[in-house]
Amino acid sequence: MKRRNFLRTASAFSLPAMIPSTVFASADEPGANERVRVGFAGLGGRARWILCNEDLPGAQILAVADCFQPRCDQMVTAVAKSRPDLRAETWKKYPDIRQMLEQEKLDAVFVETTCHARVWCIMHAMAAGCDVYGEKPLALTIEEGRILADAAKRLGRILQTGTQQRSMPINAYCSKLVREGAIGKVKEAIVYNFMGPAPWQAQPAQPIPDGLDWDLWCNQVELRPYHKSLHFGWSNYEAYDGGGQSWGVTGWGTHSLDQVQCALGTDATGPVEIWLEEKDGSGWPPVMLRYANGTLLKLVGQRHTMEDLGAIFRGEKGNIEILRGHARANPSELLRDAPPNTPGGPKESIPHIANFLECVRSRQKPAADAETGHRATTVCHLINICRKLGRKLQWDPKAERFVNDQAANKLTSRPRRKGYQLPAIS
Repeated sequence: MKRRNFLRTASAFSLPAMIPSTVFASADEPGANERVRVGFAGLGGRARWILCNEDLPGAQILAVADCFQPRCDQMVTAVAKSRPDLRAETWKKYPDIRQMLEQEKLDAVFVETTCHARVWCIMHAMAAGCDVYGEKPLALTIEEGRILADAAKRLGRILQTGTQQRSMPINAYCSKLVREGAIGKVKEAIVYNFMGPAPWQAQPAQPIPDGLDWDLWCNQVELRPYHKSLHFGWSNYEAYDGGGQSWGVTGWGTHSLDQVQCALGTDATGPVEIWLEEKDGSGWPPVMLRYANGTLLKLVGQRHTMEDLGAIFRGEKGNIEILRGHARANPSELLRDAPPNTPGGPKESIPHIANFLECVRSRQKPAADAETGHRATTVCHLINICRKLGRKLQWDPKAERFVNDQAANKLTSRPRRKGYQLPAIS
């Protein structure tokens, strides 16, 4: 039996009463049966950050893949210089994730690709028997996200969404306080008013760089002429992301909106109504979302710093502000037993990555599983759809359809280019 298949089925069997200690990992030296064999797909800025600044406890990186081949060499060089312990010089390099999946015996894949190619890559990885750490936002459309979440459940794969605030101890602690009623019924949650995407404006074709498979890069989207500003600025444009630039709705906005979902305990559902308010001078009209229990989610005001990513929760008995790795409360006694803050920057994602890798071994549900990631990403899409149509919308989170609104429902999916359909999952 292949090792990755063993990992998939091991949880179905009882462990013997006595197991040699050499089988299990120590803090510094994972045992042979626990080491998770990992590949990385998509070697842009986020992958570089993880590989150069975070840790993958109990994992062994075997291979990397990117449709822009020079990035493979650049990544190996950068990691070999900053993290010699990862032995990057031994990694195999591939121009296509499918080749990596076919030729390497992997247990898990980190999918750090562009948003428009992400679900396609994740589905191929899951179909090949791998668990996946998928960057946020998890999907380009609501329909994509539902297909992905259902496939992960059907296949029994571990899928962790890259919303690492879920695993920061202070964030998890304060989210639990809100969910369990420490501030009473939550009247409203407030986050910054994140920017939406822009349409791509056609530009004169430029030469395709050597080593770039432009067809594969375009993936499900129209095969447009190459242009550098599209290749490297894709997250600005709605055909490729939902406002994925740092302060966009599906960029850092996903962290704040996921924080809301986590603290409200709405990981399996979402808002039921979305509408716009008059502009408040911040550049985008404020967005209001209402949950079935009456709690309002408000997107208002301008951004400040990355440390502000999170939300203010106003309840009947107090307020809690859960930010990125730290929190504030009124009354302050609410945080009397809270864990210490998580310093921002390098190492902040280690708890989330460690949670994923441990779940690969244990087969337990990760902190931000596929359904959780899909539902948080759906909130992002609802905001963009409301802005696009400019009117109030009613959303049925169970059916994942807008109520009596054909025009809005058309925006929950997009046609895929031939050759880049999602792989069928039986």
